[in-house]
Amino acid sequence: MRETIDAALKDALKTQDKRRISTLRLIRAAIQDRDILHRGAGKDPVTDEEIMQILSKMVKQREESAKAFEDGGRAELAAEERGEIAIIRDFMPKQLGDAEVKQACQQVIAEVGAEGLRDMGRCMNALKEKYAGQMDFSRASGVVKGLLQ
Repeated sequence: MRETIDAALKDALKTQDKRRISTLRLIRAAIQDRDILHRGAGKDPVTDEEIMQILSKMVKQREESAKAFEDGGRAELAAEERGEIAIIRDFMPKQLGDAEVKQACQQVIAEVGAEGLRDMGRCMNALKEKYAGQMDFSRASGVVKGLLQ
C-alpha cells in the first residue's frame, strides 16, 4: 500500500495536480502518525489492513465535513471535500452495494451461528475482518440488527 501511495504521489508531482498532491500528502502523514504511535508502543509499522482503516476514517471525516459545509451554504468547500474523498477511494477496494452488504451479513450470521442480538458483536467483528474497507460498517450494523431481530 505504501509503495502504491508513494508512486501515486510521484505521478501527481510530475503532473502538478495540486489537489491530488495535497491529499496524498495528508494520507502519508496519517500513516506516519500511526507508525510513530506504534513505534512508541513497541509495535511493528502499520500494516496494509491498518492503512485501509486509516483511509476509511479519512473518508468518513471528509463526508461529515462536506455535509457540514453544504448545510452551511459553502458548496465550494463541500466540493473540495468530495474531491478528496474520490482521491482517497482510489486506494480502497471497491465498496459493496446494498444487496452485497445484505448478502455478506446473512453469510456471516450463518457462519457465526448467531441466534439473537447478543451475537451482534461477534457478527460485526467477523464482518470487519472479512470486509475491511469494503463496506460502511454503520450501515452493515443496521442490516445485521434487522436480520437478528
